Amino acid sequence: MSRFAAVAALASVSVVGLAGVASAHVTVNPGTAEQGGFTKVAFRVPNERDDAGTTRVQVDLPMDHPIAFVSVRPVPGWSVKVEKSKLKTPMNVHGANLTEAVSRITWSGGKIDKGQFQEFDVSMGPLPTDVDQLAFKAEQTYEGGEVVKWDQPSEPGKEEPEHPAPVLKLAAKGSLEPSRGLAAAARPVAASSADDGTARLLGGIGIAVGVLGLIVGAFGLVRGRRA
Repeated sequence: MSRFAAVAALASVSVVGLAGVASAHVTVNPGTAEQGGFTKVAFRVPNERDDAGTTRVQVDLPMDHPIAFVSVRPVPGWSVKVEKSKLKTPMNVHGANLTEAVSRITWSGGKIDKGQFQEFDVSMGPLPTDVDQLAFKAEQTYEGGEVVKWDQPSEPGKEEPEHPAPVLKLAAKGSLEPSRGLAAAARPVAASSADDGTARLLGGIGIAVGVLGLIVGAFGLVRGRRA
């Protein structure tokens, strides 16, 4: 039994170790959004080095399928730089004629230490409708100047490359649950949940008060009979 436990523990450690190696990439979360819609994604950046922290993160947006509206959420301790590039062909989005789009976002000034990760939130849309995925090439810079490029394409049916580019898969419009996109945030789901929770709380209090009243009444009846 002792040997079995030791082997099982070693196997568990090995699996966890392999999972850690496999997941230590720069990724987009969630990994799927709807074509033609708006979404919020988080670029998740883990620190892979034991002897250096990550001090700079750069993400390039695909200019072959430009995204008209891009905004970033501030990250405490980090400064952000948003760069735009001219479009070869202007885009008409919601009646506006756009001649440039965000092509690069760079976060710097902060630090991701050993064993830590950071998420950088970006809101974007409308997403293209003529492709099934978007690849975002990224660069991760460590203390000392080492730069790791996450820009290798992942091909279906083939082994994942060593440094895959973060990929956002695009599903057909209406095929995902509303909670996947920004539209879900606009719905009063949270308020409804809060109201429902409040109603349940008040209902529970009412039941408790009713039970307490029955107990007090029963106690008074017993005392009356004794008297």
